[in-house]
Amino acid sequence: MLAKVHTCAVVGLDGQIVDVEVDHNPNGMPGISVVGLPDAAVREATFRVNSAVKNSHFKFPFGRLTINLAPADLRKEGPGYDLPMAIGTLAASGQSTPPTEESLVIGELSLDGHVRHVNGILSAAFSAREEGKKTLFVPAEDAAEAALLPELTVYPVKSLQELAAHLNGGNRIHPYVPSPLDEGTLRTTPYPVDLSDIKGQENAKRAMEVAAAGSHNVLMVGSPGVGKTMLARALPSILPPLTLEEALDVTRIYSVKGMLPPHTPLIRERPFRAPHHTISYAGLVGGGRWPKPGEISLAHLGVLFLDELPEFGNRMLEMLRQPLEDRIVTLSRAQGTLTFPANFMLVGAMNPCPCGYYGDPTHQCTCSLAAIRRYQGRLSGPFLDRIDIYLTVPRVDYKKLSGTASGEPSQAVRERVIEARERQLRRFSDIPGVNTNADMKPRHIQRFCRLNRESQALLEAAVRQLGFSARAYHRILKLARTIADLDGSEDIHTPHLAEAVQYRRKPFIV
Repeated sequence: MLAKVHTCAVVGLDGQIVDVEVDHNPNGMPGISVVGLPDAAVREATFRVNSAVKNSHFKFPFGRLTINLAPADLRKEGPGYDLPMAIGTLAASGQSTPPTEESLVIGELSLDGHVRHVNGILSAAFSAREEGKKTLFVPAEDAAEAALLPELTVYPVKSLQELAAHLNGGNRIHPYVPSPLDEGTLRTTPYPVDLSDIKGQENAKRAMEVAAAGSHNVLMVGSPGVGKTMLARALPSILPPLTLEEALDVTRIYSVKGMLPPHTPLIRERPFRAPHHTISYAGLVGGGRWPKPGEISLAHLGVLFLDELPEFGNRMLEMLRQPLEDRIVTLSRAQGTLTFPANFMLVGAMNPCPCGYYGDPTHQCTCSLAAIRRYQGRLSGPFLDRIDIYLTVPRVDYKKLSGTASGEPSQAVRERVIEARERQLRRFSDIPGVNTNADMKPRHIQRFCRLNRESQALLEAAVRQLGFSARAYHRILKLARTIADLDGSEDIHTPHLAEAVQYRRKPFIV
């Protein structure tokens, strides 16, 4: 007897429907064969299915079982095929009614028949919706994640026995009823660092406000202990809240990676990722035998903070050039090519020299000029050209550190940033893929960043004297457009452009 159960494979961030076909031949040689390019975890499912069926008070069918995972040319990985294989086995042996054609079944089995969590449920839910499926049978702890898409009916399954009873018309499983999502309450916990916690550094705070308003990349240079890390960690507190659509995009990445926090079906805040400089290439970019997202994708729609930037190595930093331009990262393997989103704000921090005190007014630098040049030379010109804001972070005066006066809170700055972002959304409403000023291409810059004669003269002088490249020229115009948006101006005026030019002055001696 033949039974078919639909499930889903996750390839990159996308789901693909997989048919689990189970054929039972009672007169064949006893055994189980799994075909369709299964990996080790899928092949081992036969042992889990055998024990789970028996321990759920069913009879494991005698004879030959052939389980085909179609399409056969798609590699299958992970334990999510356990439950569809088990229910297909029961259906093929006449002990259960198979699920309907509109149903998808996903879940890992324990030996006693209980259903365990699997990664990538949200991707499977998106795939089910696109393929016209109406019903999802998922592990009970993953039901809230699957139910983020209201078009689907989600059944939380606790055990194989419970699912078989439901399909046979016995004790019904009640559909999961999600709580309504309010986009205005996506952020529910306070941020660990507020701008008001940072003493002094008014210029740096202003630069961070500009960066947040236009989603611009920042490089901070300063001596140890001046507050570079604190400034970076305060940046998420002034970014706009995630929309529901953005939250779903971020959640899908964390779901596939297996990094959703417990009892948190939806990521409610912009990511802040700060990998150590000893991270591997695959850990930063993504990859592996079965490619998974790396840190740059985990920072999607948030902040990627790289402290001690030169220590990451030339290969790591040069790899960032494509994501910084295209907002995606492409991984090519023998099995095919995968693309992960990587639309993040890059915030880098570094010392001016190996000892950290070049140019410091209170500490003497012990580095030779050649050592300083080698250290700063770890950042290539093409990489630096993709940074929008160069920021020298000075040492804070003692009176400011010991003073009781607090600076402007993040909430006040955030409101200005939100207003600037809303202006950008209205401006780019008819341009797909462009949401912030940093996303603009040259043709958009020509349309939205027009200068008057005085501003054109200033920019021409800056390009000639400072040797700006064509990319730097465009990034100055993007920055000026953002500064004008913060000022509530529809036109870019000379003070806006002058401030943008100042942010492009590299704080290097080389």
